[in-house]
Amino acid sequence: MLEGHLYQLGYACDNLEEGIAQFRGRGMTHEPHIIEVEQPVNANGREYINHIRLCFIWIGEMQYELIQAIKDPLGIYANAPSNGGPIRFHQTCMRVKDWADFRARVDQQDLPVAMERDMGGDNLKFLYLDGRAKFGHYLEYTWMTDAAWEQTRKM
Repeated sequence: MLEGHLYQLGYACDNLEEGIAQFRGRGMTHEPHIIEVEQPVNANGREYINHIRLCFIWIGEMQYELIQAIKDPLGIYANAPSNGGPIRFHQTCMRVKDWADFRARVDQQDLPVAMERDMGGDNLKFLYLDGRAKFGHYLEYTWMTDAAWEQTRKM
């Protein structure tokens, strides 16, 4: 399942500040936006809490997301293979326009859902498909309103 608007490349890192340093002087248009969250996600019919620090960096039309896992109960961020540097490629992220249609088709394809979050209503929805065996990385899909997209572009 490959669809939607590719707008983000995600990287796992052990130290967010070291990861950010890799992007300085490479076209960042403004200072990185850093947040720390305890994020409930669903996987295997259960709820888990990911405690992560996130950093969002825009260069041109591409957002780079750096993820420092503090508590990673599913091991999704810990399993990004080391490449010897401070950041490790982890996932692509595509925005889809119609979540209900997209989500119905997720169950019809061959990539397992690694984790998912649906905050309900017009709030952010996302899921990770485990594409490591076929593509070498996770595939994240997200849905958000146009207003939320505009806010994301300002991060």
